[in-house]
Amino acid sequence: MKKRVLVIVLAILGFITFCSSASVAAGYPDRNIQMILPYVPGAPGDITGRMLIEELEKNLKGAKIIPNNKPGAGTVLGAEVAVRSKKDGYTLFYGGASPFVYAPIANPEVVHYDAAKDVEPLGFHYFFPMAVGVRADAAWRNFTEFVDYAKKNPGKIRVSSIGVGSHTHFAIEMLQSITGIKLTHVPFEGGESVVTAVLGGHVEATLDGYGKLKPHVEAGRMRLLIMDPKKPDQPQIPTLRELGYKGELPASWFALWAPAGIPDEVRKVLLPAVEKAVKATKPKIDATGSICEYKTPAETRKLRDEEYKQASEIAVKTGLRK
Repeated sequence: MKKRVLVIVLAILGFITFCSSASVAAGYPDRNIQMILPYVPGAPGDITGRMLIEELEKNLKGAKIIPNNKPGAGTVLGAEVAVRSKKDGYTLFYGGASPFVYAPIANPEVVHYDAAKDVEPLGFHYFFPMAVGVRADAAWRNFTEFVDYAKKNPGKIRVSSIGVGSHTHFAIEMLQSITGIKLTHVPFEGGESVVTAVLGGHVEATLDGYGKLKPHVEAGRMRLLIMDPKKPDQPQIPTLRELGYKGELPASWFALWAPAGIPDEVRKVLLPAVEKAVKATKPKIDATGSICEYKTPAETRKLRDEEYKQASEIAVKTGLRK
């Protein structure tokens, strides 16, 4: 008798929970949504994230999306805030490979989540080529001269990145492995600080996204020595493979994410809205020098998994990971 009563009580509680969850999901969104941006205000990821917010709001019943900047630890800090939030669709995360591919490999002690299980992609936004940039008055006119100097002066060239364990940090390690040079990595919190460090003479070079460096190149303040992958409208800037190296730098990318386990009804609302928003931002994104290309959640997850596998193998080879 007691067992039967217990079963009935549990069934009722389960039904109430289901109805409550279904009711909330059916009305989604009925309040403001928070989007975590793990970048300092004004950084490329912050700017493009806000572009996406502007378009996404148009497709979510007029709900407001509030940007919340949470920079730090190579974007891991913001990712952790998002992952630990409620799985109700009211906290989203805008970011790329750094917190879900490279930080878990290069800096696992600061990552307190499972990047493969604790977060789910909602859609891919865009990617941009990576480039090595120096001041316009730097002694190196091309990448060959840069490498020759670095080999003769190990560690003397300081290179800025957006943080330890970030995508750009990993790209620097890959660059050293591919070319056989030794650089000194100087991490910053992110944003334009990596560029101002070069312009101010605090470091000799930076390895970052083409879109971030492009305005400074056009203004005559910086010069690009190499870029991966190739951009057809910049034929004068070589890739590593064009210079004879057996390897390439990983392109950086951005996508929209949610804590894993959001309700299906919420997902049904978000996914088409994200696809429309991404496609609507393409003209603006492409104008920055990046490439906007929508990918489904499944395609985005596959990209993350394949990049994680490749990066893990490289990390073991270079000593970043046992």
